[in-house]
Amino acid sequence: MGKGDKKTKRGKINRGTFGVRRPRIKKKPPIETKINVGNKAQPKL
Repeated sequence: MGKGDKKTKRGKINRGTFGVRRPRIKKKPPIETKINVGNKAQPKL
């Protein structure tokens, strides 16, 4: 079990693939989009 093993984390790193043992890290959206920086609240008419 090591670099040549398809089912281990080290084997996934060596092959450059992803799977259950080594899932992809998802990028989080920037905080500015969540809190709407620069967008002022519109007054109700």
